[in-house]
Amino acid sequence: MDKKTNVFQGIPASPGIAIGKVFLLEDEDFCLIHREIPKDAIKKEISRFKESLARTRSEMLATQEKIHKTLGKEYARLADAYLLILEDPIITRDVVKRIGEGVNAEYALFRILEKVVRSFEKIDDEYFRERKHDIQDVGKKILNNLMGKERRYLTDIESESIVVAHNLAPSDTISLRENLVKGFATNIGGKTSHTAIIAQGLEIPAVVGLKNITANVKEGDTIIVDGNQGIVIINPVQEILENYHREHEIQQSQIRELQKLRDLPAQTTDGHRVVIAANIDNPTEVKSVLNHGAEGIGLYRTEFLYFNRNDLPAEEEHYQNYLHVTQKMLPYSVIIRTIDLGGDKFVPLGLEGISEEDNPFLGLRAIRLCLKYPSIFKTQLRAILRVSAEGRVKIMYPMISGVEEIRAANRILEETKQELRREGIKFDENLEVGVMIEVPSAALSADIIANEVDFLSIGTNDLIQYTLAVDRVNENVASLYEPFHPSILRLIKSVIEAGHKAGKWVGMCGEMASDPLLTLVLIGLGLNEFSISPLLIPRIKKIIRSSSLLNAKALVQELFESKNWETVINRIKKHPTP
Repeated sequence: MDKKTNVFQGIPASPGIAIGKVFLLEDEDFCLIHREIPKDAIKKEISRFKESLARTRSEMLATQEKIHKTLGKEYARLADAYLLILEDPIITRDVVKRIGEGVNAEYALFRILEKVVRSFEKIDDEYFRERKHDIQDVGKKILNNLMGKERRYLTDIESESIVVAHNLAPSDTISLRENLVKGFATNIGGKTSHTAIIAQGLEIPAVVGLKNITANVKEGDTIIVDGNQGIVIINPVQEILENYHREHEIQQSQIRELQKLRDLPAQTTDGHRVVIAANIDNPTEVKSVLNHGAEGIGLYRTEFLYFNRNDLPAEEEHYQNYLHVTQKMLPYSVIIRTIDLGGDKFVPLGLEGISEEDNPFLGLRAIRLCLKYPSIFKTQLRAILRVSAEGRVKIMYPMISGVEEIRAANRILEETKQELRREGIKFDENLEVGVMIEVPSAALSADIIANEVDFLSIGTNDLIQYTLAVDRVNENVASLYEPFHPSILRLIKSVIEAGHKAGKWVGMCGEMASDPLLTLVLIGLGLNEFSISPLLIPRIKKIIRSSSLLNAKALVQELFESKNWETVINRIKKHPTP
């Protein structure tokens, strides 16, 4: 009898298509029975727990070293979060205290972790809410060692497979490159989860957040992981399987063909030249940036320096990370975005005076935080300025809402320059400073802002959310997140025009820049720089090289002069550019 075909919609974590047989990493179901421990056995029970902690720590350190050798230092930092959890008083003190009350170690650990996980579930911020899975993973590792339970590992894979699991820890995902893993699908996780970050770094197709995928597959089932659309298909019928095999072959062929464009300019058929740069989250992605033909880095997110630690990064750490990227990218430039985090992220780092906010996304974050705590800002600015003497660097301020914030930030920048001059430290005196236009107030006053900066970069992810009042990760309203909305395209048009009128170049580092359906529209609007994911650079470059500026301008004119906006948009969506 044919197996039933099931289709699941999840979150696309890493692009590409993978087809293969299921290798199931089932979630461990521990039978955690409450046992009373006699007073004279409590000391021995605590020792058993501490031995398990030590064994778990040794395993994690070995994993961290493996990650460091395979992916580099920055990815190895992902394992730091797990080591910090092991050292947390919740584990080292509270569990021991519970055992001291006469409870067996397994049950004591389970109850303490259950309480912590419930607390994390109440956090609004996606990144921190996701960390509950890290705590659960660490708990399972300790329980495995306590109970002597053998776990199935990716090293057990003997043929090409798709891994299906409840979740994958860094110790799991590090094996992806070394074994026969073609892709993976997990019940939980989001775009900020450790597994998503590592999957993107390894360029392995992945879909996460599938809720109950493990309960709907069996070992050896045929599975399709579509990391482009976030779809997973279990036991596809022959027709679907053949279609996806064809699609996979087409994509692989396209990738090979697109790679031929790597060293060619992003230039239209009638000679109009634009720049295609890359967005990166950490220094390890530079290799991918260069391999895919980027002409610089248009957005270097620096937030990774603040994650998974209990202290603030020092100036030298900033400097070494930025130096690595800028030197690798020469002769191209690197735009370093200053800290784009909320104040809540700094509480664990010892920053005082931060109170809990009801809506942190509209609160003390990004440039607002830097202006309130200039010492943190200066540490980063000093490092960027020092690196500017070694490579081509530009500074970009995030979440600017008005011109006064730019002037305040520039005053701190000038103070920092004066300090370096007094210390005899060299830097680029002509360092360019720009801003992200991602708040409606900034877009609407772009003409004023453009006179204060050297360039503008449109951050469409937040600009769309703030303009349309839509949380794009909220499944109830995600369908309202529409880049083609008239208000969005009109704002982009006005920002580009304002920048050009002031003699400044205008780029875009939001996801709209990587949407093939919008490439021709953005060219027609006069966008100077596209900054996108390295993997998508060849495709956007092909579209640009296959189009003319004349046709792009004609499309924009038709769009803005049309009495029926939706008709033109629907035509663009049905007949995408080449």
